[in-house]
Amino acid sequence: MPSDSTALAARQSDNQTNPNPEQFRSARLRGLDSLWRLRLYLRPYLGRLILMFLAALTGVGASLAIPLVTKEIIDGPVARRDTGGLILLGSVAIFLGIVEAFLIFVRRWIQSRAVLGLETAIRDDVYAHLQRLPMAFHGGWQSGQLLSRVTTDLSVIRRFLGFGILFLVTNIVQLVIVAVLLLRMYWPLGLLVAASAIPVLILSNRFEKKYRRISRQVQDQQGDLATVIEEGAVGIRVIKAFGRRHHVYDMFDEGARNLYATSMDKVRLSSSFWTFLGFVPNVTLACVLLFGALAVGQGSLTLGTMVAFTTLMLQLVWPIASLGQILAMAQEAMTAADRVMEVLDTKPSITGGGETIEKPRGHLRFEGAGFRFPDSEVDVLHDVWIDIRPGETLAVVGATGSGKTTLTALVPRLYDVTSGRVTIDGHDVRDLTLPALRSVVATAFEEPTLFSMSVRENLTLGRSDATEDDIREALEVAQATFVYDLPWGLDTRIGEQGMSLSGGQRQRLALARAVLTGPKILVLDDTLSALDVETEALVEEALRHVLASATGIVVAHRASTVLLADKVALIQNGTVTHVGTHSELLATVPEYRELLAQDADLDAEEVLS
Repeated sequence: MPSDSTALAARQSDNQTNPNPEQFRSARLRGLDSLWRLRLYLRPYLGRLILMFLAALTGVGASLAIPLVTKEIIDGPVARRDTGGLILLGSVAIFLGIVEAFLIFVRRWIQSRAVLGLETAIRDDVYAHLQRLPMAFHGGWQSGQLLSRVTTDLSVIRRFLGFGILFLVTNIVQLVIVAVLLLRMYWPLGLLVAASAIPVLILSNRFEKKYRRISRQVQDQQGDLATVIEEGAVGIRVIKAFGRRHHVYDMFDEGARNLYATSMDKVRLSSSFWTFLGFVPNVTLACVLLFGALAVGQGSLTLGTMVAFTTLMLQLVWPIASLGQILAMAQEAMTAADRVMEVLDTKPSITGGGETIEKPRGHLRFEGAGFRFPDSEVDVLHDVWIDIRPGETLAVVGATGSGKTTLTALVPRLYDVTSGRVTIDGHDVRDLTLPALRSVVATAFEEPTLFSMSVRENLTLGRSDATEDDIREALEVAQATFVYDLPWGLDTRIGEQGMSLSGGQRQRLALARAVLTGPKILVLDDTLSALDVETEALVEEALRHVLASATGIVVAHRASTVLLADKVALIQNGTVTHVGTHSELLATVPEYRELLAQDADLDAEEVLS
């Protein structure tokens, strides 16, 4: 399965307006394969599904037996005026009706429990797999597309696996049995009914090709629209600040109108097909009544047989009319399964090794480390050599886009090096289990992510066993004790993305969350950028105590942040060109002086003295 945009683009090429036959066959086979592979989720419910099918098929048998009993009633007790026989056969017909109704209830009860469990199991696995996939995957996918796969597409699959397959099987069984019964009752009319199936089969094949293409298009457009909605909700402050609500609405409206137009094309296609499916049985029924009446008049067909034949013929109307709906459901399910398998088939490029560090010290080394993004020919980082001993703090300085954030992301393996290696206490980070690695390393990002949960839950995300004293201490280090003044203190829900807080407050909470884990390696990716000068000074003073017992990497844009570090690494053109103390670099490296000269808070002469 693809792990890059090339493979995804190849899949989406099947959804052009006029796909060639080879593209259609490829898409159909891939959809069938994806749907077939999801059968594994049916195993826990196999017993219930067998009972469901037995109940459904027995119900079909009871339903088909009623016209046969009716035939015997008309040709027997009614014709002979036998009251006793009429009561007996009538009771049999009533009993069959009660059995059919009871079996429908049993089938639906079993069906609902099984299919909802099936959908839940697939959704759990898809979401768990999304958590395993690396940042490179999430960076290449729209969140709305992933959202639609975990919600809408799984509902489509559930409906087909739970209902579509059942009715497909029972309807086929019903069609075959009724066709045999009709041919045995009166073969000329039976052949007439069988001939009416020919145009249905021809049109169904054409419908399948068109419906699959348009169904995929609708599902993709739903994902695109979900992305617009999500981005509009998350970025509402920016939208309002720039007065762009009309522009954003126009984007949404365009997407909604495109989805509406495609959906209407889908409705028109299915409506015309279903109309045809409703027309064919009715015309066939009219012909059966006409020729059947003539046969009864000529004595070649009994009245009871004619009534039974007509009743059975009426029982073909629903299987034939529902064929369009089942085919549509099948096409949507195959498309949805293909979209879900695009996620499940993506193999995580970052997997943990088998090693752990029993007593981590936090000795961090970059040994010729390099990194480039997939499908890129340019290295973001190359030949990086840095040695940070336990208890040391390194400030990483460089121009915007020089690779500072990427460098820090290599430590917790948000990205993996493409050359060289990164080691902690002599262990290649790729050889460590991911839980072991990320228990040693904690990161606070420049753009903090807070979740729609309480302050306490956000803080303890990396350490669930933290005590109240631990939480308070971390909050004091990050100068984030403002949370105690919120309406419900630590139990206050801060809203999605923490939008109810200021940028500086969000950064301080993210910093407190990282500090709370008590890491051996603390990575601060320009975490203090949103703080005012006074708060920054207080945070830096508290951080000195934390960094004294941990290995620290601090991405610095402000000159004052550099002073937290024992030494400084200057990144230029994707590699570390100079490493030394702040004073040494300030005195000997002009490029370093130029970078810091942009920060008016630093008096170079004062620092040198």
